[in-house]
Amino acid sequence: MRPVPCATDILRPVLWEDIRSLARALLAHPAQRRGALCQEILKGAARARVYAAATGRCHPRWGDGSVDRAARRFPLAPEPFPGAPDYAGCLQMALAAAQHRKP
Repeated sequence: MRPVPCATDILRPVLWEDIRSLARALLAHPAQRRGALCQEILKGAARARVYAAATGRCHPRWGDGSVDRAARRFPLAPEPFPGAPDYAGCLQMALAAAQHRKP
């Protein structure tokens, strides 16, 4: 399989779809696993951004460097209304991660 050409933005803006996909990935896992999973997804997205910058290709495992693509490596829960308590907690975790992420 040939590598897929990829955008090479090192510092991508965090889009609403990134937040939603990250929150849905977190929601699909037990609460005690969510913190570690959130970090794994963010590190994977960062790894993909570096890979894309170096090669001009998408990372074979983590995608194009977006949080959305990295989160979609994992099962995503169906998206409930934002006010659903468990989902709201996952959205808060995703927003906090976006606020504190490093380029």
